[in-house]
Amino acid sequence: MESWSEEPPAAPREFRAAWVATVENIDWPSKRGLSTADQKTEIDRILDVAADLNMNAIVLQVRTTADALYASELEPWSLYLTGTQGVAPAPYYDPLEYWVNAAHARGIELHAWFNPYRAQMKPGELADSHVSHTMPSSVIKYDRYLWMDPGNQQAAQHSLAVFNDVVRRYDIDGVHIDDYFYPYPVTQDGEKVPFPDDASWAQYQAGGGKLERDDWRRKNINDLIEQIYKTTHTIKPHVRFGISPFGIGRPGKAPGITGFDQYEELYADAALWLNEGWCDYFTPQLYWPIAQKAQSFPVLLDYWQSENTQSRYVWPGMYTSRVGDKNRGFEKQEIPDQIEVVRRRSEFPGHVHFSMKALLENREGLADTLKAGVYRSAALSPAMTWLDDSPPAAPKVKTEHTANGGRTLTLTPGDDEPVWLWGVWTRASDKWTFTTYPGPTPSIAVASSTTDWVVTAVDRCGNESSRVAGQ
Repeated sequence: MESWSEEPPAAPREFRAAWVATVENIDWPSKRGLSTADQKTEIDRILDVAADLNMNAIVLQVRTTADALYASELEPWSLYLTGTQGVAPAPYYDPLEYWVNAAHARGIELHAWFNPYRAQMKPGELADSHVSHTMPSSVIKYDRYLWMDPGNQQAAQHSLAVFNDVVRRYDIDGVHIDDYFYPYPVTQDGEKVPFPDDASWAQYQAGGGKLERDDWRRKNINDLIEQIYKTTHTIKPHVRFGISPFGIGRPGKAPGITGFDQYEELYADAALWLNEGWCDYFTPQLYWPIAQKAQSFPVLLDYWQSENTQSRYVWPGMYTSRVGDKNRGFEKQEIPDQIEVVRRRSEFPGHVHFSMKALLENREGLADTLKAGVYRSAALSPAMTWLDDSPPAAPKVKTEHTANGGRTLTLTPGDDEPVWLWGVWTRASDKWTFTTYPGPTPSIAVASSTTDWVVTAVDRCGNESSRVAGQ
């Protein structure tokens, strides 16, 4: 090793993710009944595109309607895999296990996305192991949906058990839930149809409960959110918990903002969860353009940041699939512009695209625009020091010169802690380039044009080791 004087800048830090929706086969698999080989081919293509775009996370929907896109003893196989609920892929494989391994092989985090309460989207045959059969008193019919009653303790504990089971058995990087708490209200003859939870409400009152009904509903959701956060970290402290609520906390809370009131309609006290620190990252669905004043992207982002009293990460969701819908103000440039808005307003930026399909299709040339612009360099996810603030040991690097004038860097962890990623800077023509490599990568090739290099080790929580440098 030679002495080092002119160091590269700090590693870029940004959470860059996309939701992969499995409900209604939005993103993956592209249709029901695909062969195992075709399902795997689609997984690999999604991850290859994500890696090529310098993204670092995928948020995969693994539970759509009290079902499982993985091997589960608690719930039936999802119909979105094979077309029939309860039927496993054939030839058999475990999709979530494949997703995790394939993502990690590319240095991409895999977050498991769950719907906590939705039990059925459309009328149809349900497997014998579905909650509507195994716990019928906990499931309610609401319009065309079946919904697990948040006020029913059996339903709440079952959902929590599902989340915890996945955390225990799979090497996921995050648990993620979206905005489906109590259902979005439906109307009939111009009147809102009330959610039919009279039985669980009566049980609560009979047990001495004193809250008003709306407050009781909110408490049911609050309790589950808090429990998910605590049990996830009890099982595996490094696994992040992310929440993606509707983008407006309450109308009027932010200047000029109007629209749907999730506090009153979904019984979602989303600001409370952020205030209490019951999540590691918070992804409000800011699905409107910057110029739309009544639901302004930057104004709403500022509002949620103002509620972030526990200094968690606010990484908004963006409606990337609306690119090309010019009637709604979604020109191609809207998405990179929103990314830049987040960067200007956050020391530790991040965002999540809904959904991966738009990037796979390179809709309106958006993927090319991102790669040439805001995604031109790799980035590490911001470190979550409240989960772990101990950096890994500096790596051991062995240098060997090659016949073409380049070098091979053999990388070894500095201690017994596995390395999640290697951060690597190389300098050629006085320009630094930052790249990441998956932790299992044994060695990397350095071109003959490279004059200097720097390597760090990064752990599962994003902590970075001290630098090892050479020429």
